[in-house]
Amino acid sequence: MQHRIVVLGAGYTGATVAGRLARRLHREDVAITLVNAGPDFVERVRMHQLAVGQDLAPRPFDEMFEGTGVALKQGKVTALDADRRTVTVAALDATGEAKGEELEYDTLVYALGSGWNDQGVPGTAEHAYEIASRPGALRLRERLASLAAGESVVVVGGGLTGIEAATEIAEARPDLAVALAARGGLGDWLSDKGAGHLRTVFDRLGITVHEHAAVTAVEAGHIATGDGTDIPAAVTVWTTGFAVHPIARATSLEVSGTGQIVVDRTMRSVSHPDVYAVGDAALAMGPGDKPLRMSCASGVPGAWQAADAIAARLTGDKVPTVSVRYFNQCISLGRKDGLIQYVTADDRAKAAALTGRLAALYKEIICKGAAWGVAHPTLLPVRRRRVVRQTAVVPEGSPVRTAA
Repeated sequence: MQHRIVVLGAGYTGATVAGRLARRLHREDVAITLVNAGPDFVERVRMHQLAVGQDLAPRPFDEMFEGTGVALKQGKVTALDADRRTVTVAALDATGEAKGEELEYDTLVYALGSGWNDQGVPGTAEHAYEIASRPGALRLRERLASLAAGESVVVVGGGLTGIEAATEIAEARPDLAVALAARGGLGDWLSDKGAGHLRTVFDRLGITVHEHAAVTAVEAGHIATGDGTDIPAAVTVWTTGFAVHPIARATSLEVSGTGQIVVDRTMRSVSHPDVYAVGDAALAMGPGDKPLRMSCASGVPGAWQAADAIAARLTGDKVPTVSVRYFNQCISLGRKDGLIQYVTADDRAKAAALTGRLAALYKEIICKGAAWGVAHPTLLPVRRRRVVRQTAVVPEGSPVRTAA
């Protein structure tokens, strides 16, 4: 009987796990099912580009995984029973009606990722735009295209997403009045060189910066800050962090206060050994015993770790553990400028930074490389190993489950 592996979510991390497992495990021994709401891969790190009118190359999953043995299931995950080891997926039938289907698994990889987080600020859900998803970026794209010269766009959030969104919009639409509202100082986590370059680029692009401005409300036409200031905003773009998919919190899986699944060094759930979590959905500890931040920089290496651990446990090999660490933060500042901030293993800025056109090229290579790796999951074949029957290690007092 084949060992059933179900991967939920086909973003960077979920698609990576599915492809890596397909080239490590013998096809006769495993049935790998990849579940995703959409039919193609979304380059989430490019949503700010999509929002300003740039078109992205389509990457259909049926082409990406053709001949790999990975079965694709298009539908929305609506429920997970981690004790019964079942997943409920709502898929559209031939008539366009959504029908629920229950999938059973022996090993589950949870990679449902995250969406935008309105932080509970009044008016945000009603009036703000987000670029954490393709539908959100396309909605913003339509709205920006309708703006006349001189109208105002305010990006809320001074992190990487906010900086990239503000610079991309300002470069693509120099006729608009673009501003950034940040809770802290602009680039205050960067090195002196990195922060200085960031301010130079913002000045060149004419972006107004509201520092130490905690936004307390979003209205049609303006935002309000904690000190009582109103900032005009024909369009408000909200980029103040991410919130994980809510399904895990509704299960018996051990989750953190943010709803992330708590995992060990191999990305395995600490409460359910047949479940692995990767990407934004996982609470994994990195160097300095600090939680890894939600990013491709930690998500993709975590996906490699999870796939290799699953393959090793199923084939009786030694389970590898590789410390996921950081090397740099890659920030695009429009299409012609960028900032590569070199960091320590635990993500603290070093003095060194790469700036300008070379940094923009560096960032573009990183983005293309990440998408290429997902789109060619089995291009570099390795020896496919056979699955052996083994007993999973389970927490004391839990029922013993068979892993294969």
